[in-house]
Amino acid sequence: MPLPPTSPRILIFCGALLLALGVAAGAFGAHGLRHLVVPELLETWRTAAQYQMLHGLGLLLLAVLWPQLAQSCARWAGRLMLVGVLIFSGSLYLLVLTGTRVLGAITPIGGMLMISAWALIAWAAWRGRPPAQ
Repeated sequence: MPLPPTSPRILIFCGALLLALGVAAGAFGAHGLRHLVVPELLETWRTAAQYQMLHGLGLLLLAVLWPQLAQSCARWAGRLMLVGVLIFSGSLYLLVLTGTRVLGAITPIGGMLMISAWALIAWAAWRGRPPAQ
């Protein structure tokens, strides 16, 4: 599978889409799932929506900071953050909807990808962008 391209425009698109879907997921959890799942699973859903929202904002922030960052690191950070939130939140949403507990085993992979993305953003800031010639 090829890696998704990453540019500020794509980060803004993906971040805004994650945020819109995160609001919808949060509303669905609060109103649609409240009477269908046990409180522990509802809390799992909330965690998924919360991390999705935070990392949607993270993608927007990365797009804003893009001119200040080392490009290759910023590009990889965007990819890792997007894939991480899809694995993390996606596995938790599926766990709640299907009851398949084994899905919880892949959730930490998404978490590690998101942590790696933030570390790469820090590294990209440290390295900075080379001065214009």
